[in-house]
Amino acid sequence: MATTDASSASVELDLARSSADPGGYRVVPAKHPWRIAGTVVAGLLILVTLHSVLTNERWGWTVFAQYFFDGAVLIGLGRTLWLTLLASVLGFFLGGLLAFARVSKSKLLSGLSWAYIWLLRSIPLIVLLLVLNNIGYLYPTVDIGIPFTDILFAQYGTTSVLSVFAVAVIGLSLNQAAFSAEIIRGGILSIDQGQQEAAAALGLSWRHQSLRIVLPQAMRAIIPSGFNEIIGLAKATSIVYVLALPELFYTVQVIYKRNLEVIPLLMVATVWYLIIMSVLSLVQFGIERYFAKGATREVQAPLLGRFLGPNRTARTIAAVRAAPQAQRAPLAAFDRHSHDVGRIDIRRITKSFGDFKALDNVSLTVEPGEVTVIIGPSGAGKSTLLRTINHLERPDGGFVSIDGEIIAYEQRGNVLYELKDRAIRERRAGIGMVFQNFNLFPHLTAVENLIEAPIAVQKLEHGKAVGQALDLLDRVGLSDKAEAYPRHLSGGQQQRVAIARALALKPKVLLFDEPTSALDPELVGEVLDTIKELAKSGTTMVIVTHEIGFAREVADKIVFMENGRIVEAGAPERLFNSPSHPRTAEFLAKVL
Repeated sequence: MATTDASSASVELDLARSSADPGGYRVVPAKHPWRIAGTVVAGLLILVTLHSVLTNERWGWTVFAQYFFDGAVLIGLGRTLWLTLLASVLGFFLGGLLAFARVSKSKLLSGLSWAYIWLLRSIPLIVLLLVLNNIGYLYPTVDIGIPFTDILFAQYGTTSVLSVFAVAVIGLSLNQAAFSAEIIRGGILSIDQGQQEAAAALGLSWRHQSLRIVLPQAMRAIIPSGFNEIIGLAKATSIVYVLALPELFYTVQVIYKRNLEVIPLLMVATVWYLIIMSVLSLVQFGIERYFAKGATREVQAPLLGRFLGPNRTARTIAAVRAAPQAQRAPLAAFDRHSHDVGRIDIRRITKSFGDFKALDNVSLTVEPGEVTVIIGPSGAGKSTLLRTINHLERPDGGFVSIDGEIIAYEQRGNVLYELKDRAIRERRAGIGMVFQNFNLFPHLTAVENLIEAPIAVQKLEHGKAVGQALDLLDRVGLSDKAEAYPRHLSGGQQQRVAIARALALKPKVLLFDEPTSALDPELVGEVLDTIKELAKSGTTMVIVTHEIGFAREVADKIVFMENGRIVEAGAPERLFNSPSHPRTAEFLAKVL
């Protein structure tokens, strides 16, 4: 019994010592005998293979060394590289056009793109090359003139225009375009629809959206499959031997048919192909690293940043911060254009999605500087109404005007003519919008998110745009997050950056679509505080929210909606304390 007590006391003493000094634990790594055995077996197989290859004289390594840098081989290698480069550039350029045509709203463009992809993916590459090589039989001349007339400016022989090398480039490019189009389309479809909506809400053009917002994000999905295609293309250039074009593989064939050293010459081609693939893999890694900005939790140093230094925006940020700064004004003193008013008139708006009527003859007026909060049950049409204000949702009937200017239409008498996209974007730029899911551009830093629209839409000089962006970030309490990517910010911080981005264009009207619903309860307060302070600036605001307490505190007018209609509207004191409609009273009784 004494021995047991002594042993127990010893264990307790050891535990006490361990808890007092956790560093005293000795860690014994887990043993993985099968992993070790597998490593040994793999190493032995590599050694056996290398020994067999290097000691077997029939591999002909002396012949290999003789022809590896042979002039004819290097010329063939050059043609292979040229074919790969030209066909890759032309194929992916044409594939990009086809991809955007496939996702366009034009049924003709989409149909033509689909037909091209279907046809070219169906035809074997060798058949395509042979058809193109014999195209002179079908069309002996290339005529330049006005179609369907006898007017002819120039005429050339087809065979004199299309050399064997040109046929190879055209054939490889056309084939590559069909496959790359689907890769690019897949990348485009992988981008959340909210990204395009956020870009459209900022007034960015379709071209700017595609090149600066959609494609940089889609590249993360495009690059792996795209480089697989390029590597496959580099190997597929060997198929042009059917045209008797002396690229790398054809050149090697010619040599080993003369000297009968088949294996050594094939190894020459193999090693050169390995080198080409290795270089392409390194290029792929670099490009993937570049387009991974903001996509990972870890902050990666810019590729070649040590040699190239910080980018233009980072240098401008440093210069602005180094300059003497005046004391920052609060967000409530946000400087809008003095002539901007911001009166919203919604007239008889209707909107249906199939058989579901989301909005049913809705009319509403929001006075300049007024904060209007829209509440109601889910599916009431609140967000749809908000999205019709800046024409992100095209109404089936009715219209919205800001300061008497109808969004998306031009009125001539009693007729409304729909405007072109460019004119709609210009009018939409005066309406800032903050989305439920933030919709920040993940490949851009916080300050880059803020300067994108002012530079592209308002043609603001880069330095001034950066200075304004830093000022706005400071006003929302995020001056230290200017160079952080959205992924590195909390939800509340992301939403405050989104608010600052909406303010960057100095809008007449600000729209908030449930700005706190995607946030944790602990983060809701910081966003609501920012909106409360902004409400003091005199900017016209329309807010859709389920935060009833916030609505009561910040609103000048409360609008209650249900089933696509406005049931009741009025001042917060009256509507919350003595609603006139029984459905409003029933709803408030459940949420208050």
